[in-house]
Amino acid sequence: MFRRTFWFTAGAAAGVWATTKVNRKIKQLTPESLAAQAANKAIETGHKLKDFALDVRANMVQREAELGEALGLEGQPDPELPAQRRLAALGQPQQAKHPKHPKHSYNSYNRNEDH
Repeated sequence: MFRRTFWFTAGAAAGVWATTKVNRKIKQLTPESLAAQAANKAIETGHKLKDFALDVRANMVQREAELGEALGLEGQPDPELPAQRRLAALGQPQQAKHPKHPKHSYNSYNRNEDH
């Protein structure tokens, strides 16, 4: 009698566990969940690309300065350079400005922001 009760309880527990696991997987595969996962991955990839671009830009300026020292090109940058390149050549930090609010010095990467 106890063996049958044990196996009945073990089977019921296994059934509950399997049902819970299947329901979780089904919820992960709903269109809304897949869309949210894709959006999160896209945002994460965008941040990684932005960080990579900033690293490339910083290292480019550093390497240009090293080459300028090695070639003896220290001096005032060409006045015809765009403003951002001229500031980079002078070694001054650049501040990003919000396009609609020039007094703010931040970039918003919020996809849902009012434009």
